[in-house]
Amino acid sequence: MGRPRTPLIDRARITTAALELVDAKGEFSVVQIARKLGVQTGSLYHHVDGRDGIVELLRERVCEAIDASMFDASPWDAALAAWARSYRAAFAAHPRAIPLLMASPVRAPRVLEHYERAVGLLLDAGFALADVMRVIIALENLILGSALDLAAPESMWELGDDQSDTPRLALALAAAPLGRADAAFELALGACLEGFRELVE
Repeated sequence: MGRPRTPLIDRARITTAALELVDAKGEFSVVQIARKLGVQTGSLYHHVDGRDGIVELLRERVCEAIDASMFDASPWDAALAAWARSYRAAFAAHPRAIPLLMASPVRAPRVLEHYERAVGLLLDAGFALADVMRVIIALENLILGSALDLAAPESMWELGDDQSDTPRLALALAAAPLGRADAAFELALGACLEGFRELVE
Protein backbone atom coordinates (compact mmCIF):
# COMPACT_ATOMS: atom_id res chain seq x y z
CA MET A 1 0.00 0.00 0.00
CA GLY A 2 1.22 3.49 -0.79
CA ARG A 3 1.32 6.32 1.67
CA PRO A 4 -1.96 8.20 2.16
CA ARG A 5 -2.11 11.51 0.31
CA THR A 6 -3.19 13.26 3.52
CA PRO A 7 -0.88 12.48 6.46
CA LEU A 8 -2.63 10.76 9.36
CA ILE A 9 -0.91 13.08 11.83
CA ASP A 10 0.84 16.41 11.88
CA ARG A 11 1.72 18.93 14.58
CA ALA A 12 -1.70 20.59 14.45
CA ARG A 13 -3.56 17.28 14.92
CA ILE A 14 -1.21 16.27 17.73
CA THR A 15 -1.81 19.60 19.47
CA THR A 16 -5.59 19.32 19.11
CA ALA A 17 -5.59 15.79 20.53
CA ALA A 18 -3.35 16.82 23.44
CA LEU A 19 -5.51 19.83 24.25
CA GLU A 20 -8.69 17.73 24.20
CA LEU A 21 -7.07 15.35 26.70
CA VAL A 22 -5.92 18.20 28.92
CA ASP A 23 -9.33 19.90 28.82
CA ALA A 24 -10.95 16.61 29.86
CA LYS A 25 -8.42 15.26 32.34
CA GLY A 26 -5.87 17.98 33.10
CA GLU A 27 -3.06 15.83 31.73
CA PHE A 28 -1.90 13.88 28.68
CA SER A 29 0.61 11.25 27.69
CA VAL A 30 2.23 10.56 24.34
CA VAL A 31 0.65 7.09 24.38
CA GLN A 32 -2.82 8.57 24.93
CA ILE A 33 -2.35 11.00 22.04
CA ALA A 34 -1.22 8.20 19.71
CA ARG A 35 -4.20 6.08 20.71
CA LYS A 36 -6.57 9.01 20.16
CA LEU A 37 -5.13 9.60 16.69
CA GLY A 38 -5.05 5.91 15.81
CA VAL A 39 -1.30 5.73 15.16
CA GLN A 40 1.75 4.08 16.72
CA THR A 41 3.39 6.01 19.54
CA GLY A 42 6.69 6.14 17.68
CA SER A 43 5.01 7.97 14.79
CA LEU A 44 4.50 11.05 16.96
CA TYR A 45 8.24 11.46 17.48
CA HIS A 46 8.66 12.19 13.77
CA HIS A 47 6.65 15.38 14.34
CA VAL A 48 7.35 16.51 17.92
CA ASP A 49 10.20 16.57 20.38
CA GLY A 50 8.58 14.28 22.94
CA ARG A 51 6.37 15.41 25.78
CA ASP A 52 8.15 18.74 26.31
CA GLY A 53 7.64 19.60 22.66
CA ILE A 54 3.94 18.85 22.94
CA VAL A 55 3.66 21.09 26.02
CA GLU A 56 5.10 23.96 24.00
CA LEU A 57 2.68 23.25 21.16
CA LEU A 58 -0.13 23.45 23.72
CA ARG A 59 1.23 26.76 24.99
CA GLU A 60 1.32 28.15 21.46
CA ARG A 61 -2.21 26.93 20.75
CA VAL A 62 -3.72 28.48 23.90
CA CYS A 63 -1.79 31.72 23.41
CA GLU A 64 -2.98 32.05 19.79
CA ALA A 65 -6.19 33.45 21.25
CA ILE A 66 -4.36 36.31 23.01
CA ASP A 67 -4.65 39.58 21.10
CA ALA A 68 -1.22 41.19 21.18
CA SER A 69 -2.12 43.98 18.74
CA MET A 70 -2.76 46.35 21.64
CA PHE A 71 0.97 46.50 22.34
CA ASP A 72 1.10 48.97 19.45
CA ALA A 73 -1.58 51.13 21.09
CA SER A 74 -1.29 53.82 23.71
CA PRO A 75 -1.39 54.80 26.49
CA TRP A 76 0.63 51.94 27.97
CA ASP A 77 -1.76 51.26 30.86
CA ALA A 78 -4.78 50.87 28.56
CA ALA A 79 -2.73 48.57 26.30
CA LEU A 80 -1.62 46.48 29.28
CA ALA A 81 -5.19 46.21 30.59
CA ALA A 82 -6.52 45.09 27.20
CA TRP A 83 -3.74 42.50 26.91
CA ALA A 84 -4.52 41.22 30.42
CA ARG A 85 -8.21 40.77 29.60
CA SER A 86 -7.43 38.92 26.37
CA TYR A 87 -4.80 36.77 28.10
CA ARG A 88 -7.30 35.85 30.84
CA ALA A 89 -9.99 34.91 28.32
CA ALA A 90 -7.58 32.68 26.39
CA PHE A 91 -6.57 30.70 29.46
CA ALA A 92 -10.07 30.67 30.96
CA ALA A 93 -11.09 28.64 27.90
CA HIS A 94 -8.58 25.95 28.97
CA PRO A 95 -8.19 26.25 32.77
CA ARG A 96 -6.85 22.72 33.20
CA ALA A 97 -3.92 23.61 30.98
CA ILE A 98 -2.71 26.26 33.43
CA PRO A 99 -0.98 23.98 35.99
CA LEU A 100 0.58 21.97 33.16
CA LEU A 101 1.97 25.02 31.36
CA MET A 102 3.13 26.72 34.56
CA ALA A 103 5.28 23.70 35.41
CA SER A 104 7.70 24.17 32.50
CA PRO A 105 9.75 27.10 31.12
CA VAL A 106 8.39 29.08 28.19
CA ARG A 107 10.33 28.19 25.03
CA ALA A 108 7.78 28.57 22.22
CA PRO A 109 9.07 31.34 19.90
CA ARG A 110 5.64 32.82 19.19
CA VAL A 111 4.92 33.06 22.91
CA LEU A 112 8.32 34.56 23.66
CA GLU A 113 7.49 37.19 21.06
CA HIS A 114 4.50 38.26 23.21
CA TYR A 115 6.82 38.79 26.15
CA GLU A 116 9.30 40.69 23.98
CA ARG A 117 6.55 43.07 22.95
CA ALA A 118 5.29 43.45 26.53
CA VAL A 119 8.82 44.31 27.68
CA GLY A 120 9.10 46.84 24.86
CA LEU A 121 5.80 48.44 25.84
CA LEU A 122 6.94 48.90 29.43
CA LEU A 123 10.42 50.17 28.56
CA ASP A 124 8.98 52.67 26.10
CA ALA A 125 6.59 53.83 28.85
CA GLY A 126 9.56 54.65 31.08
CA PHE A 127 9.67 51.67 33.46
CA ALA A 128 13.05 50.87 34.95
CA LEU A 129 14.59 47.74 33.48
CA ALA A 130 14.69 46.14 36.95
CA ASP A 131 10.92 46.63 37.33
CA VAL A 132 9.79 45.26 33.97
CA MET A 133 9.65 41.55 34.79
CA ARG A 134 8.19 42.27 38.24
CA VAL A 135 5.30 44.03 36.53
CA ILE A 136 4.76 41.26 33.98
CA ILE A 137 4.93 38.47 36.57
CA ALA A 138 2.61 40.30 38.95
CA LEU A 139 0.09 40.76 36.16
CA GLU A 140 0.37 37.11 35.11
CA ASN A 141 -0.24 35.97 38.68
CA LEU A 142 -3.48 37.94 38.65
CA ILE A 143 -4.50 36.79 35.15
CA LEU A 144 -3.90 33.06 35.67
CA GLY A 145 -5.43 33.00 39.14
CA SER A 146 -8.52 34.73 37.80
CA ALA A 147 -8.68 32.36 34.80
CA LEU A 148 -8.81 29.45 37.26
CA ASP A 149 -11.45 31.29 39.27
CA LEU A 150 -13.66 31.54 36.20
CA ALA A 151 -13.78 27.73 36.10
CA ALA A 152 -14.92 27.56 39.73
CA PRO A 153 -18.57 27.55 40.89
CA GLU A 154 -20.21 30.95 41.18
CA SER A 155 -20.43 30.45 44.94
CA MET A 156 -17.38 28.97 46.63
CA TRP A 157 -18.78 29.21 50.16
CA GLU A 158 -21.43 26.88 51.60
CA LEU A 159 -22.60 28.09 54.98
CA GLY A 160 -25.44 25.69 55.69
CA ASP A 161 -28.77 26.56 57.28
CA ASP A 162 -27.33 27.76 60.59
CA GLN A 163 -25.27 30.86 59.87
CA SER A 164 -24.85 31.97 63.46
CA ASP A 165 -21.10 31.28 63.36
CA THR A 166 -20.55 33.31 60.19
CA PRO A 167 -23.15 36.10 60.23
CA ARG A 168 -20.96 38.77 58.58
CA LEU A 169 -19.78 36.38 55.89
CA ALA A 170 -23.42 35.50 55.18
CA LEU A 171 -24.33 39.19 54.81
CA ALA A 172 -21.33 39.84 52.55
CA LEU A 173 -22.17 36.89 50.31
CA ALA A 174 -25.80 37.95 50.06
CA ALA A 175 -24.75 41.46 49.05
CA ALA A 176 -22.24 40.33 46.41
CA PRO A 177 -23.54 40.70 42.84
CA LEU A 178 -23.42 37.89 40.30
CA GLY A 179 -20.28 37.64 38.20
CA ARG A 180 -17.96 37.74 41.19
CA ALA A 181 -14.94 36.51 39.20
CA ASP A 182 -15.19 39.29 36.62
CA ALA A 183 -15.80 41.96 39.24
CA ALA A 184 -12.88 40.76 41.37
CA PHE A 185 -10.58 40.65 38.34
CA GLU A 186 -11.41 44.21 37.30
CA LEU A 187 -10.91 45.44 40.88
CA ALA A 188 -7.53 43.73 41.15
CA LEU A 189 -6.47 44.82 37.66
CA GLY A 190 -7.27 48.42 38.52
CA ALA A 191 -5.24 48.17 41.73
CA CYS A 192 -2.32 46.63 39.84
CA LEU A 193 -2.33 49.36 37.23
CA GLU A 194 -2.42 52.03 39.91
CA GLY A 195 0.62 50.45 41.54
CA PHE A 196 2.38 50.24 38.20
CA ARG A 197 1.72 53.94 37.55
CA GLU A 198 3.39 54.79 40.85
CA LEU A 199 6.44 52.78 39.75
CA VAL A 200 6.83 54.62 36.48
CA GLU A 201 6.08 58.04 37.92
